[in-house]
Amino acid sequence: MNINKSIAFFQEAQKLFPGGVNSPVRAFRAVGGQPLFIERGEGAYLFDVDGNRFIDYVLSWGSLITGHAHPTVIEAIQQAATKGTSYGAPSPLEIDLAKSIMDFLPNIEMIRFVNSGTEATMSALRLARAYTKRDKIIKFDGCYHGHADMLLVQAGSGVATLGLPDSPGVPATVAADTLVANFNDLDSVEALFKKYPGQIAGIIVEPVAGNMGVVPPQTGFLEGLRKLTTEYGAVLIFDEVMTGFRVHRGGAQTLYNIKPDLTTLGKVIGGGLPVGAYGGKKEIMQMVAPLGPMYQAGTLSGNPLAMSAGIAALSLIREEECWRKLEQAAAKLEAGVLSAAQHAGVPIQQTRVGTMFTTFFSETKPTDWNTVKVANKIRFGKFFQKMLENGVYLAPSQFEAGFISTMHTDDVIEKTIGAGTEVFRTW
Repeated sequence: MNINKSIAFFQEAQKLFPGGVNSPVRAFRAVGGQPLFIERGEGAYLFDVDGNRFIDYVLSWGSLITGHAHPTVIEAIQQAATKGTSYGAPSPLEIDLAKSIMDFLPNIEMIRFVNSGTEATMSALRLARAYTKRDKIIKFDGCYHGHADMLLVQAGSGVATLGLPDSPGVPATVAADTLVANFNDLDSVEALFKKYPGQIAGIIVEPVAGNMGVVPPQTGFLEGLRKLTTEYGAVLIFDEVMTGFRVHRGGAQTLYNIKPDLTTLGKVIGGGLPVGAYGGKKEIMQMVAPLGPMYQAGTLSGNPLAMSAGIAALSLIREEECWRKLEQAAAKLEAGVLSAAQHAGVPIQQTRVGTMFTTFFSETKPTDWNTVKVANKIRFGKFFQKMLENGVYLAPSQFEAGFISTMHTDDVIEKTIGAGTEVFRTW
């Protein structure tokens, strides 16, 4: 595989950007080798600057549920762009996308658009503290909710990938208000409520962990969080930036039938453009300025390009048949990779919820960060590079999720399974 142009671009990029990239995991440091520079995406495929084609399971880190450059989404963006790229004022498009989101996630009674998932989680936590008049929040070991100061504590994902300290650059006084519990461990959560009575504003959780690889909630865990937050007067925040429209059309809250107080969203609702949102109970959302005292603002929030792309993307996955096909394709991929590994005698744990999946090189079932971090990162790096050589582009970290799109047809899935079979056969 020729990557001469990527090598040249990376050499130049390292003089301009920290590590040569504009987001850490893209640097391939966890898997070795040379990051590829991408020229274009089409359907289920990425094409790099050297002309190599790859089946893409990163999909802009889950954003592209309809694949790259879907004609309907592109047309919506083009039409919006002819009318202007940003207004800094309300537009009907914001109303249309809000209504579409609420059709999928009826627990959201009022919503505010922002520009990223990090903004959404940061704002939702500020709102929880304003609403409860408390300072402390609970997050879970290995879960990532964006790079706001208070959330970079035992944050999984890219932090774990690079082996960085929990929160360099974060003041100790800020980190002190972030309490960490164990994912899938209700006792650890209740212990914190008892240790800090009347001080905890809320819990933020990825209802299906996706930033330490895909780790599903165990039976009763989410229900227990709902019960504990209700009992102690705290706000339950579901971070569905990744899981929204990915584990179910109605998010994890619909899949598991749990009603969070607040929900954060991103990725899919932007159709491939930068966007985020937080929303939930009207009683809480009425605290947000200008209606209430909790201040949050954004110059490009609700911009017409992102709104138009999001409206188009959600329209394409609205039908039940579309979701059924996505689920079937993901299940076929899961079964095929697992079968190939088992046939070759390679121990893996293949996890999946909806359209999200991870291949863990471990003999231990992943249930929390302690069971995830024992996975063999060297073996994953070898798997990543071999799959890349066979035309399959996976997330360059053991601790990230993979995704499929509506463009991952049976033929694409079969090619991927074939590549995996070949890799494991020569393991």
